[in-house]
Amino acid sequence: MGREYEGKIIRPPMEAVAYGKVFRPSTALRNKYWFIAIITLLIIYAITAGTFFGLFYLIYMFTSELWQFSAWIDAMWTPVNFWFWTLGLVILVPVLILIPIYLNRFEYSVRGESGESLPEIYVKKGLVDVTEKHVPLRTITNIASKTGPFDRLFGIGNVEIHTAGYSGGPYEGGKPEEKIEGIVFYQELRDFILSEMRNLKGTYTTATEVLAEQDSTIRVGSVEEATLATLQDLRHVLRRIEDKLDRSGV
Repeated sequence: MGREYEGKIIRPPMEAVAYGKVFRPSTALRNKYWFIAIITLLIIYAITAGTFFGLFYLIYMFTSELWQFSAWIDAMWTPVNFWFWTLGLVILVPVLILIPIYLNRFEYSVRGESGESLPEIYVKKGLVDVTEKHVPLRTITNIASKTGPFDRLFGIGNVEIHTAGYSGGPYEGGKPEEKIEGIVFYQELRDFILSEMRNLKGTYTTATEVLAEQDSTIRVGSVEEATLATLQDLRHVLRRIEDKLDRSGV
């Protein structure tokens, strides 16, 4: 199923994803970072101008000489304004150039070229220090989709992958093991990863699902489950001790 964005039906390329094709963030992620960079510079400019004119207004309140106040503004604001935009553009232009180069190095993959499910998610990021991470599906405890205000503005979202090795889940503010960001079809991708996890051989449960029980035993899939299993074994041991004490008449 496709979803509608700005009157157009966007059909996620799930067929390509399902066969292990490498996919990258949407160009909307580049536009989002461009927008944030420009807005940040404008906010800094507004703060600078407000601070400058505020200080000179206080000076005017004490001097009460309007002609002298105007002369100070003309003499000092012009160079401040010039150097602000000179330094700002020197920083902003390289940032705007590097953003698409950096994002173009992002690579994501979920399944293998053969079409058979791989037990991992592949994420590649980095410009100078390139990181390639393989997250096994069996270590995943939570999958969460997340969209911030700027993400919603540009019609994209993120898929956060939480594992037992990282503390907390998406609702407890825990840090994700990895994040697939800037994807238009983030909801479909989240559901696809969940379906692949459930299709793995054997019983598999995530932290958001009810524990599966078989033969009155708990299958260990996370740290919490391991703790429950240990407590259950301890309870059985205590019951055996109580039975022996009862037989001996103690």
